[in-house]
Amino acid sequence: MAQKGFYFDMTSCTGCKCCQVACKDVNNLPVGRFFREARDFEGGTFPHMWAATVSMGCNHCDNAPCAANCPTGAISKDPETGLVIQDRARCIGCRMCEWSCPYGAPSWDEAEKRMGKCDGCKEKFLDKGMEPACVGACSTRALRFGDIDELRRQHPDAVSDLSVLPPSSLTHPNYLTTPKEALR
Repeated sequence: MAQKGFYFDMTSCTGCKCCQVACKDVNNLPVGRFFREARDFEGGTFPHMWAATVSMGCNHCDNAPCAANCPTGAISKDPETGLVIQDRARCIGCRMCEWSCPYGAPSWDEAEKRMGKCDGCKEKFLDKGMEPACVGACSTRALRFGDIDELRRQHPDAVSDLSVLPPSSLTHPNYLTTPKEALR
């Protein structure tokens, strides 16, 4: 299995949120619901202030607590891609996955009373040889998707830890970023 994952170059991101919009569009998500969110962070004190956008979806973690804590097995690791995928028909709406994920990736569907989450656009695009919608929408190519080991080779200075996120040691996410200095 070649574990798939995301790479995000924060230094190239303009904060346009096209990744977020493309994801919402392809998944037909209502206002306020996200599978990928471009989150804005700011800090510091004048005159040393900073602002950054972090594009986050499911990190397709090696140690995925959403899958481990799902009582019906509706969430699992795909054996071909390593993506954390969901069988929505098996979801009972208990929200254990939502409460288990330190990154807030699973998303509650109020209308259907069950969860949904990023699956890397596996059936919609990956299985057809195309990249996820969020990646294709990024005009600066700040967001990439692929074999996580290859992404590590291509971006040797990339990290999995950011000061604004939970420590990567909790879940071993398949998410790499080249951060702005303020978020290291």
